Amino acid sequence: MVGVGAYKAGAFLARRVPDGVATAAARMGGFGAGMIAGDAGTIVGRNLERVYGRKLGSTEKRRKVAETFEWYGRYYVESFRLPEVGIEELDRGFSYDGVGTIEEHCGPGKTGGILALPHLGSWEWAAFWLARVINVKVTAIVEPLQPPELFDWFVGLRESLGMEIHPLGPDASKQILAALKQGHLVCLLCDRDLQGNGVPVTFFGEKTTLPAGPATLALRTGVPLMPSAVFWRDNARHGQCGRPLEIERTGRLRDDVQRVTQMIADDFERLIRQAPEQWHLLNPNWPSDYVALGREVPEHLQRLGEGT
Repeated sequence: MVGVGAYKAGAFLARRVPDGVATAAARMGGFGAGMIAGDAGTIVGRNLERVYGRKLGSTEKRRKVAETFEWYGRYYVESFRLPEVGIEELDRGFSYDGVGTIEEHCGPGKTGGILALPHLGSWEWAAFWLARVINVKVTAIVEPLQPPELFDWFVGLRESLGMEIHPLGPDASKQILAALKQGHLVCLLCDRDLQGNGVPVTFFGEKTTLPAGPATLALRTGVPLMPSAVFWRDNARHGQCGRPLEIERTGRLRDDVQRVTQMIADDFERLIRQAPEQWHLLNPNWPSDYVALGREVPEHLQRLGEGT
């Protein structure tokens, strides 16, 4: 496990060398990591085949897996450098579609909004841009990290970018509701069911579960829910935010949650296909992933039944 000292050292170096040097180092380090990635490399290769809808030849797969780890390295370097990026550079380095939808719903006296995000590209750049350029308050619920000192350090980094950060856990819903009441934009990374209590969906042609939280919150509050993503395009970061999903109640809450979560999965497929090598989901996410790694399939995925 990489300790907090290594991340602090990486951040120190990333902020003190020229941008081109930092980017080149990230790509070289990521490429090297991709060559020796073990189980994570196996999962990345499987994810790429899901996105492309075909088996990749061994040479092509090695190249694309390495490219994914290159982008992942760049993600960290860019996150480390962000606190020292000025507003003009921040704005110049970001293009977007659909930001008007966010401005329509977020701000003092407004309902707030929920962004459902996959682990794609560089979402911190967009959050910093929203906070500094158009003055939208951003609250994010993130996966707790071990050791706690590492989590605290990442919280400090993201809070320095103008975000309000809370760990995923029993108090997350209360914190999200409080943020929405203040008109915040709430960002939820939800392409992986970390707690094992999600709802079944078909995602890239295979059954798995995804978190029920985004759909449940939107259905209960009426707050707009927008599947979105941020990725690198044309040497800049590009954010895409679509119109809010149709989330009217049509029957039992459980059925509506499953329906809306499937809509999120469908939009995630569309977004990820625009930049497959920038999707840094490194952990098993489908029953067949666990089988491929020789691991026991978690109980919540076993319940999906045969044909998974």
